[in-house]
Amino acid sequence: MDARATTNPPLTGPLIRPGASVWRAPMADRAACLVDNETYFRLVKHAIARAERSILIVGWAFDPRTRLDPLAGEDGLPDAIGEILNAAIAERPHLEIGLLIWNMVLPIAATLDLFPHRAAYWLDERIKLRLADDVPLGACHHQKTVIVDDSLAFVSGDDISPDRWDTSDHADAQPARELATGIAYQPHHGLTMMLEGEVAQALSEAARERWLVSTGEALPPPEPLRAGLWPEEIAPDFTGIPVGIARTLPARHGNPAVRESETLLLDAIASARRLIYVENQYFASQAVGDAIARRLAEPDGPEVVAIVSPHSPSYFDRMVMDAARDALLAELRRQDPHGRLHVLAPHTSEGRPVIVHAKTMIVDDTLVRIGSANLNNRSLGFDTELDVAIEAPEGPAGAAVRARIDGLVDRFAGHFVGVSPDALAAARARTGSLAGALEALDGGKRLVRLEPSGPGFFGALTARRHLGDPTGAETSFRPWKRRPGPARLTTGHALAAGAIGALAGFLVARVLRRGG
Repeated sequence: MDARATTNPPLTGPLIRPGASVWRAPMADRAACLVDNETYFRLVKHAIARAERSILIVGWAFDPRTRLDPLAGEDGLPDAIGEILNAAIAERPHLEIGLLIWNMVLPIAATLDLFPHRAAYWLDERIKLRLADDVPLGACHHQKTVIVDDSLAFVSGDDISPDRWDTSDHADAQPARELATGIAYQPHHGLTMMLEGEVAQALSEAARERWLVSTGEALPPPEPLRAGLWPEEIAPDFTGIPVGIARTLPARHGNPAVRESETLLLDAIASARRLIYVENQYFASQAVGDAIARRLAEPDGPEVVAIVSPHSPSYFDRMVMDAARDALLAELRRQDPHGRLHVLAPHTSEGRPVIVHAKTMIVDDTLVRIGSANLNNRSLGFDTELDVAIEAPEGPAGAAVRARIDGLVDRFAGHFVGVSPDALAAARARTGSLAGALEALDGGKRLVRLEPSGPGFFGALTARRHLGDPTGAETSFRPWKRRPGPARLTTGHALAAGAIGALAGFLVARVLRRGG
């Protein structure tokens, strides 16, 4: 990891650059950031009820048993997403309803009651369910969007799945936070951006393009915009503003990889002057780590506040992603001479871990980005991802947008410690630091400083060679070609790792040669 200090000024100029850091930047009539899925799921339910032409759902996972508004009580109306979609097409048979979900490998699907593979049996036959399997072996289709009538879109870090719903207070006791089987699950945090206008049409076009590439079927093109879908209970955070759409698409069938999400992230980190605020499921990308290390080395660089899960919920992720995160975090701590790195893990008021599934970054009062891309290697070059970003214009015209983006920091971070945005804003003004303000208000009780743990041999090996987290299709089964991660191995471990790597390389090479 190269973190040599530089006297170069932060990157200047627009961060949203169509054809480089984003695919396009169409206009949004209105845009709102939705904190946690109690709001997101409920608004999806209401949008489906008002759909007149089409409903497109793109995701990594889908479970038709997922309840969208479990707090509504028993009102006799369907609440599970499968029942809601079935009712919609029964009432309006002309609706085009399509779901493009990853063709999940069976070991993972088995942990989700074999969904989405079983979902077709729960859905009306007029609903098109397709399982995306066009990605390279080992990659996944990870975009997460819902688009209604090509006019209202949701871009999220979460799928419509039973273990994603939670309220923003992340209460210790929440009876509605349970799986379809009745088993309770951990408190969960997610973020979504809801968008209206031309940007929704563009997102619909992106979804239809993924549908075509994945299935070979061409859906009709997006239709003209229609009004009446925006929920009037939601005040927009932004109006009349361009929204960048950034994608990750792996190299496939002779087509080069698309790495817009990576470009946007790295440019945003390089541009920061005061603050880089991150919420993410993972924190393991070597490229992102390098970019942050360079900024930490600067004597007057930005404060970095990252909020991540205390630990991943699955054993595989703990061995692969948590080990890589801990190794990266330990290295960044060693390269933080000015003490500006703050990695925090959220907990409930009684100390239960909160799973962070959001994928967002806010830089200064300049840029907010929300979407599906994690801060790991595969999200930036191997899986399919989709993010949206809003950037404040330069000069006086951008003052209102900058105030809104700055306010999102207070809303997003403040909810973890149970304080209002105004209270956190006042504390930031007093302390001159987001981390200092959170410490003053919370005392490290609900946002706990994350301490990297020893990964053990296999954890260190996976972190060293990014096993399970390739940077792209070209290294997916060639871990020896990947740049080594920051995990440090003892001499004995290094020798054992070399032997294992050599054996793995030999076996993979034989398989690849045999397959042509």
